[in-house]
Amino acid sequence: MPKRASIWAWIWVIVVALYFFVPLYATFRFSLQAKRGELGFTAYTNVLQAPAFIKSFTFSLQTALITILVSTLLIVPTAYWVQLKLPRARSFIEFFTLLPFVIPAVVLVFGLIRAYNGTGLTDSSSGIYTIMVGAYVTLSFPYVYRSVDNGLQSIKVRTLTEAAQSLGAGWFTILFRVIFPNVLVSILNGAFITFAIVMGEFTIASLLSQPTFGPYLNQLSSSKVYEPSALSILSLALTWLCIALIQLLGRRSGQARTTVFR
Repeated sequence: MPKRASIWAWIWVIVVALYFFVPLYATFRFSLQAKRGELGFTAYTNVLQAPAFIKSFTFSLQTALITILVSTLLIVPTAYWVQLKLPRARSFIEFFTLLPFVIPAVVLVFGLIRAYNGTGLTDSSSGIYTIMVGAYVTLSFPYVYRSVDNGLQSIKVRTLTEAAQSLGAGWFTILFRVIFPNVLVSILNGAFITFAIVMGEFTIASLLSQPTFGPYLNQLSSSKVYEPSALSILSLALTWLCIALIQLLGRRSGQARTTVFR
């Protein structure tokens, strides 16, 4: 009986793998057929050398880094303070950070535009960009908070805080020299997920008319044949790279020791 169950388990694994990898292989194979009668990376070369690709990728990269920085500076102190001083508010904070899962991106965008319509942010490109970054920061809350909260639960927050205070450290020093180093792996885990989401996001950037990577891919699909497939493969490779880095950091964090305040 256990042997038969093992066989069926492998059958399902193979079926799921084929369901996932066959379309992926077909897309990759199609992207290599830009030149008639031969396989090559012409489509990839065309994509990587296109000025519009470089502009959109750089713009999205900048946006992702700003989003990661802002969300980290918001979430880490909040999660730390909740863990240390307001443990009863933890369930409320968790509920608040999970709201982006139930609020559609379209509703979020129009809500932000409506809220800031009279402030002047909607009258300039920099203001619209600020609204977009704010929307991305909101989308990152579930991932960054959960990752940071798990990291804080794995260390002795109160003990580290009291030890630092006994040595004369202030709150700023405690936060940036004690807490941040101890949850750095958790921060990076949330950062990589946020990076992958921002780089591939389409709805918010499109509604706000921002030249990010997602709208560029959609625009390329309407004007080119092989280049969109190549760009899709590159996007998947970037996402897989982020996942691999998360797994690598997760393994290292299991072996890491808690740092000591000096």
